[in-house]
Amino acid sequence: MEFRLSETQRQLVASVRELAQGNFRSRALGWMDGTFPWENIKELAGLGVLGITVPEEYGGLGLPVFETALILEEIAKVCYPTAMAVLGEAGVQTRVIAKYAPEAIRSRILPAVVAGDCILSICMTEPHAGTDVANYRTNAVIKGDRVVVNGVKTLISRAEEAGMFIVFTRIDSKPGREGIGCVLIERGTPGLEVTGTYHTMGGENLHEVQFNDVELPLENLVIREDGFKRLLSAFNTQRCLNPAISLGLAEGAFDETIRYVRDRTIFKKPIGDFQGARWKLADMYKDIEAARGLLYRACWTANPFPDPFLAATAKIFCNEMAIRVTNEGVQLHGGFGFTDEYPVSRLYRGARYGSLGGGASETLRDLIGRKLAGEDLGPDGIMALGYF
Repeated sequence: MEFRLSETQRQLVASVRELAQGNFRSRALGWMDGTFPWENIKELAGLGVLGITVPEEYGGLGLPVFETALILEEIAKVCYPTAMAVLGEAGVQTRVIAKYAPEAIRSRILPAVVAGDCILSICMTEPHAGTDVANYRTNAVIKGDRVVVNGVKTLISRAEEAGMFIVFTRIDSKPGREGIGCVLIERGTPGLEVTGTYHTMGGENLHEVQFNDVELPLENLVIREDGFKRLLSAFNTQRCLNPAISLGLAEGAFDETIRYVRDRTIFKKPIGDFQGARWKLADMYKDIEAARGLLYRACWTANPFPDPFLAATAKIFCNEMAIRVTNEGVQLHGGFGFTDEYPVSRLYRGARYGSLGGGASETLRDLIGRKLAGEDLGPDGIMALGYF
């Protein structure tokens, strides 16, 4: 078993780390008002990072899930809003376009994603239905060679900046999960309107998006059948990329806390000289390393999508670990940890998102529990399910 990164992976991580630590770290506070980090996005496009999951024939790198997770981890160490912006370019959205969109759309949109000229926004959550996909009300009606979409999506990331919306919707009012499909809607299409704004504790703005008789060519209906099944397959990838951001936030908070406890003195001694502080640091480090092992292992199974059981396990653990670690980082900073000027405060707020997006922890626990309760143990027991 080999736990070291390849030389190519190390170079990729080092280039992103240099940019993030050198440029993004000092700008991070400026994005907390909801301003989109265009400056950071353009610099990442210059490195080729935005095309990490885009196939090579469209100018991307076409790299696996693991390398994408490594990049998000590095960016999240210093800037949550930028990591979330990159997730929008490297996550489910890009894969849906690359795999299902017609060539005319792929050849136009994907190179623009690589260049940082087209931001993607995935539209799933509705005012009355988040995880409950089977009760989506947004509906696309097929009328000859056209598709007409009506409905509302809410808590949508990057809606103000997006050039393309990837919208999961019901098709021809077919009920249940079997009725779910996906359409692509470009900004400026009549009937598409970005309305309400929700400013998040992590610094991002989320929006409401309305579709009022939005008329599209039939080719924009990119998933017509088995949409829910395909959505879940794609979301197994998201369940490795979301926790990569959680891991990075925890690592960033840990690094900031190490610096602080070495430099800050109380009672004429550095905080790190006190046993209570050292024990907190040990627990933070332990949690981070355990989370890293779970996440990297889940990423390693991707071919092209990760194992759903391991991805769900890694996501729950990383999301909840990040909350614990960033919380302890704030505690060890004392009153300064409660201020915007210290990065640990921003990292703490960003960490709270992980367990809410990409599949809530409660939903994923139920998924794991159902598998464990219903799995055939075989002669060697539950831990011989084949993951090694």
